[in-house]
Amino acid sequence: MNNKRMKVKKKKLLVRLFALVLVIILALISILIINFYVKMSVKSKIITVDEATSLDVDCILILGAGVWGNERPSHMLEDRLLQGIELYNNGASDRLLMSGDHGRKEYDEVNVMKEFAIKNGIPSKHIFMDHAGFSTYESLYRGRDVFGAQNIIIVTQRYHLYRALYIAEKLGIKAYGVSSDPRQYAGQDVRELRETLARVKDFFNVIIKPKPTYLGEEIPVSGNGDLTNDLNRSR
Repeated sequence: MNNKRMKVKKKKLLVRLFALVLVIILALISILIINFYVKMSVKSKIITVDEATSLDVDCILILGAGVWGNERPSHMLEDRLLQGIELYNNGASDRLLMSGDHGRKEYDEVNVMKEFAIKNGIPSKHIFMDHAGFSTYESLYRGRDVFGAQNIIIVTQRYHLYRALYIAEKLGIKAYGVSSDPRQYAGQDVRELRETLARVKDFFNVIIKPKPTYLGEEIPVSGNGDLTNDLNRSR
């Protein structure tokens, strides 16, 4: 009798284990399919600097990344900024939109980004700051609804650019992307893994279309970027 019960328990355990393995395999396949679809659907929108200069866009959107000591950009962010500045200087657009995390006083991506651009010769009034770009999705959503950006060039590293362009497309924004990858970055394998999962998250986000953390009054990028200043600047 005990042997029979043990066999039944083992059988149930094997069935549950098989079901769990099957769910994991299906989940992994779904992740791979979604990632492939996201990347392939926007691959043609990644263009060169020369191609970007022939476009008629509202602004160049530079997506935020880490900063060091609230004073200088990380290597990854510095490369995004330099690429955006190159596009500006080449005539792709005369407006830069810096979108990043400034959700607390002790951490401020966007002022670091603006200061960097000013030091590289960009007039302050041509630089807009989105202080509530807490995620790629929120940066694109706010870029459209707060800053009135309907036609844009997005600047970030290539691995991140696919998701940004996909979000833009699904939010009705006409967007092209220029990648900024002049060097290798420490910890990139971890970032690639996180990005794989983030593409799945935003694949569903653009279906549901949740509102960002903050919206607020409109500040069109066609106007004066100093309206977005929160520090004492007069340049």
